[in-house]
Amino acid sequence: MKFNWSEVLTATMVLFAVIDIIGALPIILEIKRRAGNIKPLRTTLVALGIMVSFLFLGESILKVIGIEVNSFAVAGSFVLFAMAMEMILGIQIFKDDGSSPKTASIVPLAFPIIAGAGTMTSLVSLRAEYAFVNIVVAIAINLMIVFVVLKATGWLEKLLGPTGIAVVRKVFGIILLAIAVKLFSTNIKELFV
Repeated sequence: MKFNWSEVLTATMVLFAVIDIIGALPIILEIKRRAGNIKPLRTTLVALGIMVSFLFLGESILKVIGIEVNSFAVAGSFVLFAMAMEMILGIQIFKDDGSSPKTASIVPLAFPIIAGAGTMTSLVSLRAEYAFVNIVVAIAINLMIVFVVLKATGWLEKLLGPTGIAVVRKVFGIILLAIAVKLFSTNIKELFV
């Protein structure tokens, strides 16, 4: 468990691309429009709890239900792939579950938009390569960014405009697609060894 800035930076960038809080801005604005209000601090703290819990307990939970980390990572790569396709092609694969506006800060914002399947898969994959402390710092950095973005949604909407939001979403979609391909190719080999 050694602190390493290089690992922190890499883990931060991976999680930033997967969480894609800037790319999720159109979704966040729609949730805010429907719910009337989102609570940035509550959303951030719930996402932190989910992510840190999964970082420490995720592999144990997978073992209890008989799933290997590599299998989970391959399955997660398909989820990341689908999310990337949504972002790049502007299509909707994941449907809104019609959650209550009162819980919008928790579901769907904290989970699954911020701390969803892609984030969970990335945490399991990062855990295999990096020290816990570096991943926890990367989570903290990302959630600080999430908090700032959630607090500034109105300002960001005006600054970027519809075209800017669309461009950012597509760029992060391509980054997420590359992460999905790498996650798949790295872990699929391990399943057949």
